[in-house]
Amino acid sequence: MYIRKTKRVYKGRIYTNHLLVESVLTPKGPRQRTVCSLGRLEPAPREKWLSVARKMKAALEGQLSFQGQEVDVETLLRRAGKGRGRPKRSEGVFAEGGVIGIDTDGVETEQYREAGPVHVGHQIWGQLGLREILGRAGLSERARLLSEVMTLNRLVFPLSEFAMPDWVRRTAVGDILGTDFSELNEDALYRNLDKLYPKREQIETELSEREKTLFDLDDMVYLYDLTSTYFEGQAEANPQAKRGYSRDKRPDCRQVLVGLVLDRDGFPKAHEIFEGDRQDRSTVDEMLRVLEKRRGKHPGATVVVDRGMAYQENLEQIRAHGLHYLVAGRQPERNPWLDDFEQEADWEEVIRVPSPCNRSQKKSRVEIKRRQKGDELYILCLSEGRKDKDRAIRTKHEERLIEDLERLRGRVDKGHLKKPEKIHQAIGRLQERYPRVARYYQIHYQAESERLSWQEDIEKKAIAEKLDGSYVLRTDRQDLTADEIWRTYMLLTRVEAAFRSMKSPLMERPIFHQLKHRTQTHIFLCVLAYHLLTAIEKKFLDEGIHTSWWSLRQQLSTHQVATIVLPTNNGMVLKIRKGGTPEPEHKEIYRILKIPSQVMKPIKTWHET
Repeated sequence: MYIRKTKRVYKGRIYTNHLLVESVLTPKGPRQRTVCSLGRLEPAPREKWLSVARKMKAALEGQLSFQGQEVDVETLLRRAGKGRGRPKRSEGVFAEGGVIGIDTDGVETEQYREAGPVHVGHQIWGQLGLREILGRAGLSERARLLSEVMTLNRLVFPLSEFAMPDWVRRTAVGDILGTDFSELNEDALYRNLDKLYPKREQIETELSEREKTLFDLDDMVYLYDLTSTYFEGQAEANPQAKRGYSRDKRPDCRQVLVGLVLDRDGFPKAHEIFEGDRQDRSTVDEMLRVLEKRRGKHPGATVVVDRGMAYQENLEQIRAHGLHYLVAGRQPERNPWLDDFEQEADWEEVIRVPSPCNRSQKKSRVEIKRRQKGDELYILCLSEGRKDKDRAIRTKHEERLIEDLERLRGRVDKGHLKKPEKIHQAIGRLQERYPRVARYYQIHYQAESERLSWQEDIEKKAIAEKLDGSYVLRTDRQDLTADEIWRTYMLLTRVEAAFRSMKSPLMERPIFHQLKHRTQTHIFLCVLAYHLLTAIEKKFLDEGIHTSWWSLRQQLSTHQVATIVLPTNNGMVLKIRKGGTPEPEHKEIYRILKIPSQVMKPIKTWHET
């Protein structure tokens, strides 16, 4: 670059101008290209023009000197028509990696946002291929983005759709996803629920297949159980919202039942929403059809269910689908094995290893005995820990039964309840309420004397006491040892753990949605978040580390994104938006999860003061 002096005559007057020009090579040969005009005043004595040109070139490329300059380059740049103050980065004045002068007394940081948990959720979302899965399901780019945001909220800090936009703006979701959510509102989220609703089945099917490939999962054991989740409000527009047996201890609220099938590693295979008043046993065949539709047929796989779905009709339904069953026998099924429970022969102890998180943990003693009956195999189990629990439950139920019988007798004696059929109905309700203890109480109402009485059956009660701590497992699998059968059945606790995760850290309950399709999509988002949670914890288990998402979330919360404000010595402000340097514990989490430690690419912007 160099400075060239030009003259122009206009209306008899001579106008002088100084140009900063550079030599460029064109197809027609070398030519001069004007970089900028410096005005009519000489920028410096003529012998220093070359030096000034070089300094201006350096300034235009972002290389400013910290030393004093004889010529005010800043004034020349302003004169060149580049605007007041420091030229903006977008105008190419400051090249990447350029040197600038910083006023260190004015350096600030602002707009801190929690990034660690969101970063992990976003990366696992990508590893599971959910963006592509939602795309193949026909969802638009915006719908896929909002679906990820809503799932991340469930995973990190569950809130309602009404409160979710504020959470998005309080965290680094926008920074990590590279999207401006300043205008996001709850209406957009409600509309996205409606778009997601018809795509649930396809998404769940493809996601399950992706996880099977990614984690090399076994598809030969299905763990099935149900839970209830209740509504705030009447939910009158939702035909599935009914009152029924509440596992949340909220019989005053309407509810729905959530059926969930997991594999042996705890990954969801299928879920379904049922009416809140359905009996557990009535859902088995329908859930098997849903599972078969989404996962295909897997002849020879084993379905594991609890005693509430262990009726003969349920076992026949499982076999009709070409599957094996492993169930816990109902309470009366223990009675024929009373002599075997009392005999000391043939018992073998289950070797139970303490949790790696608690090496001093003392596991309760469990003994098992194998017995064959026809085509079925029975495993008799005795648990010391369960014995104390059974005795406590039986004692409590017995006390409550006697109290309720006393109240019922008081109503009869006072004449508040006179019709025999009504009295017998009240007795029946008590027997249904306390089935564990009512079976060894004989309850009578004599219409002639109008007297309610009851008597304890000593023999039956003695049998019940002997069976405290005992339970029976029942299966048609003949190829498994007693120990394998017991351990396979105990996998069912993973479904219980899944429900605890969905209800507590993922906040599935209470449900505020009043429409059926939005309720089902809300639960679907909780299931999606549970997929992420399970994938995260699985990666740690594969490393021999037993931890929970809740613990990881607390550790990751200190990895944040912030804006660094750098005032320069020429009146402009440089703002750099970037993630903090991860601490050692953050790096270790990211290493195990195989995700980058950089949560976002730095963004630099120039601002006038």
